[in-house]
Amino acid sequence: MTAITELPSSERPEPGSHNIAFGQFPATSSATPADPDRIAGELIDQLNQCLSAKDSAAVSALFLENSYWRDHLCYVWDYHTIKGSGAIAAFVTGPETSSKIEIDRSSAFRAPHAGPIDAFGDVHGIEFFIKVTTHNGQGNGVVRLAEESGKWKIFTIFTSLTEATGIDEAVGPNRPIGAQHGEQQGRKNWKDRRADEAKFENKDPAVLIVGAGQGGLTAAARLKMLNVDTLVVDREERIGDSWRHRYHQLVLHDPVWYDHMPYLPFPSSWPIFTPKDKLADFFESYVKLLELNVWTQTEVTSSSWDEKKKQWTIVLERKSLDGTTQTRTLHPRHVIQATGHSGKKKMPEFKGMENFKGDRMCHSSEFAGAKSESKGKKAVVVGSCNSGHDIAQDYFEKGYDVTMVQRSSTCVVTSESITNIGLKGLYEESGPLTEDADTYLWSIPPPLFKSQQLKVTKVMNQNDAKILEGLDKAGFKVDKGPMDAGLFFKYFQRGGGYYIDVGASQLIIEGKVKVKQGQEISEILSNGLRFADGSELEADEIVFATGYQNMRTQARIIFGDKVADRVGDIWGLDEEGEFRTIWRRSGHPGFWFMGGNLALCRYYSRLLALQIKAIEEGLTTY
Repeated sequence: MTAITELPSSERPEPGSHNIAFGQFPATSSATPADPDRIAGELIDQLNQCLSAKDSAAVSALFLENSYWRDHLCYVWDYHTIKGSGAIAAFVTGPETSSKIEIDRSSAFRAPHAGPIDAFGDVHGIEFFIKVTTHNGQGNGVVRLAEESGKWKIFTIFTSLTEATGIDEAVGPNRPIGAQHGEQQGRKNWKDRRADEAKFENKDPAVLIVGAGQGGLTAAARLKMLNVDTLVVDREERIGDSWRHRYHQLVLHDPVWYDHMPYLPFPSSWPIFTPKDKLADFFESYVKLLELNVWTQTEVTSSSWDEKKKQWTIVLERKSLDGTTQTRTLHPRHVIQATGHSGKKKMPEFKGMENFKGDRMCHSSEFAGAKSESKGKKAVVVGSCNSGHDIAQDYFEKGYDVTMVQRSSTCVVTSESITNIGLKGLYEESGPLTEDADTYLWSIPPPLFKSQQLKVTKVMNQNDAKILEGLDKAGFKVDKGPMDAGLFFKYFQRGGGYYIDVGASQLIIEGKVKVKQGQEISEILSNGLRFADGSELEADEIVFATGYQNMRTQARIIFGDKVADRVGDIWGLDEEGEFRTIWRRSGHPGFWFMGGNLALCRYYSRLLALQIKAIEEGLTTY
């Protein structure tokens, strides 16, 4: 078996992650069906009858042989993508399963319609949204039908839980009253009640979340709406500081339509690409408007898990406004680590680092920005992904002579291609509701999504041909992601290795940012770097944009070896193509991981919160 370190950069995953195979689409329908609603209705009626009778053979006969059922918590309290008609039938007709499916005709986008069921319209069939009720609760999803020998069959079904049995979110018709009418002695107003709630003086939170970035805040919001007492702690001085303290020029590379947060989407005046400080300020507003309980300047100093009581003992140190430190001991039943998608920074160690006499040498996480008064100085950025490019561009714009050290290859896609090709149709100004877009995106089984991304990547590369050719001529090595499936799968399998181009690629092409490619650093000199081939680079500043380790490393730092040794491998894909460990049972009872970009946090925060609420209500166990 080839060692991970020996694989080319395009194929290198997180250790243990599966480089899943491409899924195969069926043949396109022979003709456009005249009445897709009737066909869909008849098939769903048959499916419901077979599910009710638990007739696995009859269920299997309704599906194509190479079909998929992707389920997120509706049938079991986990994430699965089941392939093959026989395996699907066994999955949904087990002794403890029950379900009913109905077609969602509430909009033209959701109702049954004939058309493409793959990227770019190569395969035509019938597609529609569904509502599903199972023993676990209510959910939604998407069904795709394909024609086989003149007969319509089910090709894919997706079911995703939105409400656990007997549990409603405190939104819409279930919103809180917000007032206490009538005569009451010692009545407190809303401000007083909020202050009391946030103190947790006479009670413990059910859930303690460590980290107040998008992961921690979206999870807290979902739990709040499920009436689960939750406290978020963060070591920074202000909510949003994890973004404020990043490099000066940082702007989100994903467009706003892809980044909305649950319950409070960005307003219609929001810029397409969000500046980091604007996002940080939005996080502060998010906490206030949703009444989330957040303690800043607070750190975990010790933790232990009681197997018998099924609860944690967490000791916190919290700094007050006057500078004093308060120690609090809490006993939550759940802890969510939301300290970022990644873990401990990857800061390499090289011979001679202590001898560097330049102005600055740091990891990208510590880089606040290039200094405008340093024109003409030399900067070296080690790393060639998003952070490395943004930092190199910042250096150039401040007048530095900058060189990027690229040790392997990078998947490069322009922001224009991501926005106008990769996300178009789902996440755009005239696109469907965000909830519908999320349901549609996650309804695609991972092997089929990989096949679609192979096509999408080809089209985006054609659109970016001039940029990619220019990078190649400049000596910058580009790849197309795992098995040429592009940026999404680099992110899913590795969490990095890509750059969404917002301008730095043209600087490389024009020679304004120089590239040192393919050479390992052997030594840090007092005035620069020496490489394995003996060549040297002068540097007044060196930034290592070398990424981060697995989230488990941060768990080890905060919660110790007993937790870190017990949890599973985090990030990357399991053999079915679902994410490993994050947003699902971690391997340690009462311990969860939360992270990812804004879009991932928006979708998976609900599923994580539902699992915790179900455990709290006795619907399932750890």
